[in-house]
Amino acid sequence: MPDFSIAEEHQQLIQMARRFAAERIIPVAHDCDRDSRFPMDVFKAAWEIGLVNVPVPADYGGTGMGETENAMVTEELGYGCSGITTSILANGLALTPIKLAGSEDQKKKYLGMLTAEPILAAYATTEPGAGSDVAGMKTTFRQVGDDFVLNGQKCWITNASYARWYVVFATSNPESRHKGIAAFILDRDTPGLTVGKKEDKLGQRASDTSQLFLEDVKIPKSHLLAPEGKGFKLAMETFNQTRPDIGAMATGIMRRCLDECVKYAKERETFGKAIAEHQMVQAMIADMAVRVEATRLLYLKAAWNLDNGVRDPIVSSFAKVYGADSAVASATDAVQVFGGNGYVKEYPVEKLYRDAKLLQIYEGTSQIQRMVIAKNVLG
Repeated sequence: MPDFSIAEEHQQLIQMARRFAAERIIPVAHDCDRDSRFPMDVFKAAWEIGLVNVPVPADYGGTGMGETENAMVTEELGYGCSGITTSILANGLALTPIKLAGSEDQKKKYLGMLTAEPILAAYATTEPGAGSDVAGMKTTFRQVGDDFVLNGQKCWITNASYARWYVVFATSNPESRHKGIAAFILDRDTPGLTVGKKEDKLGQRASDTSQLFLEDVKIPKSHLLAPEGKGFKLAMETFNQTRPDIGAMATGIMRRCLDECVKYAKERETFGKAIAEHQMVQAMIADMAVRVEATRLLYLKAAWNLDNGVRDPIVSSFAKVYGADSAVASATDAVQVFGGNGYVKEYPVEKLYRDAKLLQIYEGTSQIQRMVIAKNVLG
């Protein structure tokens, strides 16, 4: 029989993250959403107590904790604000390819930078014409002597405006598709690398999302992370390792929806009684509770697989697609429970509704996840 108990050290970590969400994230989430502002003071406070860069190995200054702990922290922070949490999580998206494929020097330098001070990093694959189709990227690289020169554009890059360094994917020839892709580490101050406009988004507005432009960006060979032909596989494995966190964030959003609805349904009266007594409202609340439990089990299984060397990436896709779709369903139901009040910014479910939608889009859309799952099932 599987053991579903939570170890004492995990319980302490969860409680610390839960307190942080309640005391530092929720009080500023509304204003950050309204102003489209990432709160660096909150990020620094999270870094100080070890809630950032959780999966960095101890050899490079990290805690030595794994993907399971990282996902548990993500659920708690996501309860407070998924926009702020997305920017905190983006460090994990940037450090993962270095942890997987970096040289010892690269790991010491760049993972060490993350643990030495509260800085942000970014991961850049997406382009205007190549979102989920990573192999269709147009950003190119060419080798000139012992250096590489990159040209192109990236978009929808989380933390682009704040990042101290970036992991960037490029191709030797767009017609080569996945066979031509390589990965590089770019420092923020590299000549030719500029940050474009900040996107004015529907939801998760507290997370910085901007463009990157690369114009004859010259970097030394020591900044090559994955050689030509190996970059695509690295990008896919990175997503495999980070998709459980999307399921975890979805769980946090759904828990918040559930808690807000339970509280409101007990207070709000119609037809002479609290709406919590109406069976249709009870049904929506029951569905929310089921989605929370089911998604948590999926993301924990995916994270456990990663921590224990079990090669089954399809479970990460299960956690991502089910969690994202369930979060949107729960947020939709939450607005319905609140009725007209759910449609105005005075109440929290309006923001939850906007925030949840992004989970179905980034790190592989729900449609792409279904394609991956179907191919796996059909063999």
